Amino acid sequence: MTKEKLKIGIIAAEHSGDRLGAKLISALQDFYDLELFGLGGPAVNALSISTPSDIDHQDLQVMGIIDPLINLPKLLKIRKKILNLFLANGVNLFIGVDSPDFNMYFHKKLKKSSVKTIQVVSPSVWAWRENRIKAIHANIDLTLCLFRFEHQFYQQKNMNSFFLGHPFSSLQANDRNQIIAKHQLSNSKNYISILPGSRKSEISCMMPIFLKAAKKITSIDSNSTFLIPAANKELAQMIRSFNGLNEIDYKLAINTANDFLSVSKISIVTSGTASLEAAVLGSLPIICYKTNAINYAILSRMIKTPFIGLPNLLLQKHLFPELIQGDLSVNAIIENYLKLRDDSEHYHLSVLEINEAMQGQGFEAAAQAIQSLG
Repeated sequence: MTKEKLKIGIIAAEHSGDRLGAKLISALQDFYDLELFGLGGPAVNALSISTPSDIDHQDLQVMGIIDPLINLPKLLKIRKKILNLFLANGVNLFIGVDSPDFNMYFHKKLKKSSVKTIQVVSPSVWAWRENRIKAIHANIDLTLCLFRFEHQFYQQKNMNSFFLGHPFSSLQANDRNQIIAKHQLSNSKNYISILPGSRKSEISCMMPIFLKAAKKITSIDSNSTFLIPAANKELAQMIRSFNGLNEIDYKLAINTANDFLSVSKISIVTSGTASLEAAVLGSLPIICYKTNAINYAILSRMIKTPFIGLPNLLLQKHLFPELIQGDLSVNAIIENYLKLRDDSEHYHLSVLEINEAMQGQGFEAAAQAIQSLG
């Protein structure tokens, strides 16, 4: 039976969003003969996508409020080029993955052209800027939620949403012995993972304090080795450039988060998806976040939730330490490291509860829900 042709515009520039976008596209391929246009990372690009030649997915990886403003002229040019690409090729469906503020422009423009619009990863309207619900209702046909509490929030607001679930719900730790052999590690070491972020701006802000904390941990637990996974070669090179890295015993490698977290009892993590990955894999996260003073002054007044770490949000309790802005210091990291080290069993009991909160209907059912939009 011949599949119906479908032209999809997609933006999946974030590291985690790229993987989500690729899985959704793969599920849609069971129903349609697809043509892809837009901007993705390595996983989406592997599915054959037409992208303007002078645009790279990392161009969109800016965080906070100030960085986007500084890069605004560049972002506006990218936005216009991608929209023109979509319109010139007559896309039937737009999929925006994460990056809700950037993607809303495309939802609004394409909705006017009778294009079906999908947002993968809900904007955090339950945490801040709830007034965005009006724009979501007007311009997005279906929101795919990663977490149950998000889907429930949309249902309470009579919004069209689908509980996709999070890929980490099926995530399992890799075999320790295989990891030790694969990365030429020692079985006798105390491994601690350091995840400074997947954006250059995050790494610039977080890595110096993480390195100072690592040096102090080494003075406490001299058998410690620090494992640092990097999202790509460019970020790995950036991490290697920091002063003080060679003063600790470390191993840095690309695309090794699962392996490194699987053998690390504790991790020091920049807030985001990595904190959830760490918790699920049994690497107790110290969740850290810091941005410039102006960003924080604005953001802190908007946030309504008492937590920012995904594991704590899913549990709806302050279980794992969160060191935010002024609370983030070397001494605070050390204090929480010792607490996690000495009472690890208390924290591990919550992993099953986290997994349950992520188990949704999956990508195949999501593809069917999109097909039913007509």
